[in-house]
Amino acid sequence: MPNIRPLPEALQQVACEELNEVPERIEQDLKDFREWIQKQTHLRARTDDQFLISFLRGCKYSMEKAKSKIDKYYTLRTKYPDFYTIQNVDDPKMIELFNLGIGINLPTPLNETGPRIMYIRTGLYPTDKFTFADVMCLANGTQEITILNDDYTVVNGYVQILDMANFTTAHMLQMTPTVIKKMSTFAEDATPLRQRAVHVINAPAALDKLFNMAKSFMPLKQQQRLQMHGSNWQSTLFEHIPQKYLPKELGGENGSLEEIKQNNWKIFQEHRDFFIEGLKYGVDEKLRIGSVPDYDQIFGVEGSFRKLQVD
Repeated sequence: MPNIRPLPEALQQVACEELNEVPERIEQDLKDFREWIQKQTHLRARTDDQFLISFLRGCKYSMEKAKSKIDKYYTLRTKYPDFYTIQNVDDPKMIELFNLGIGINLPTPLNETGPRIMYIRTGLYPTDKFTFADVMCLANGTQEITILNDDYTVVNGYVQILDMANFTTAHMLQMTPTVIKKMSTFAEDATPLRQRAVHVINAPAALDKLFNMAKSFMPLKQQQRLQMHGSNWQSTLFEHIPQKYLPKELGGENGSLEEIKQNNWKIFQEHRDFFIEGLKYGVDEKLRIGSVPDYDQIFGVEGSFRKLQVD
């Protein structure tokens, strides 16, 4: 029997109807996936059932897509560890960044059993101390916990509320084309979690020009998922996410941000050994059979938007 959590009835129905899951075939699907990984001389990956089934579900049981995603997942983590992995779980700077509570997964999914709701406040970090790349390093590192533990996100995907209330031009200038491509490529090509929508609220009008430029570096699918709600966001956002599913600080009933942050910190500490163990996984390009992916060419030379004039 596969060593995986049984899904709640509503999620199991979605997995079967939308993700092509056949419960009677799960054991064989996992066996085939694991055997393929073990035959890849260049690839060192987690192969426990719960982790692998997230990739199968995220790829709607296309074995070829799952193979491609898990290879890219570890290829990018190996090539750009400072962007995609937590190198030191005890780093005081990383712990300080974590405790700012920039990214919060709200406890109740949308419509009770739907996609996970992520509330993100990138403007919380001081730009003289941290970079957006630091934020993504932490986010991508902790995302592995979600892949392993959160069935709602794995099966139904996630919607993001990007609150830009404290976002400044200094924050935007850190979102270079290379950073944006690293962020969007990983989300689209390397992770098994499906982004369903991004709702941007409280975006300063002065940053529209910079935001639209940043958007142009994203894949078309991600551009289409973006919805801007501006400073008067309530009426239009509530059409997609009813107010009750927002955190208490925004007038909703979906948990207190401080309490969620404290719970996230507890979970993070419980996974300390998990993060340390994760550093041994990756790829060895010298052992890869076939062409080596040239992500330096895809991401381009590091640059910025500093030449763009913002009124």
